[in-house]
Amino acid sequence: MNMDQLKRQAAARALEEVRDGMQLGLGTGSTAKHFVELLGERVQAGLKVIGVPTSEATRLDAERCGVKLTTLDEIDHLDLTVDGADEIDPDFNLIKGGGGALLREKIVAGAP
Repeated sequence: MNMDQLKRQAAARALEEVRDGMQLGLGTGSTAKHFVELLGERVQAGLKVIGVPTSEATRLDAERCGVKLTTLDEIDHLDLTVDGADEIDPDFNLIKGGGGALLREKIVAGAP
């Protein structure tokens, strides 16, 4: 199994935690892109969720996949945020990249 397949598998596992009516933080990057695509398939099948994207790229992906979007200003909490990590150390501390979406990712991940 290659790295992209492993990322898609991780995204699919995260999707198992999503329930109807949830408000979701949608991360940025290759694993999060897989999650948004898989989430879009579930939305097309009738799942009702709303997402807060952490980047313009994720916003565009979510819109393309039919995932309804909002902002942190419009909701009072997030039920779950799904994002990937660039590295995991031996103590299971996650390291997120320093890309252009890092600030928005941290704001969404820290939302109540």
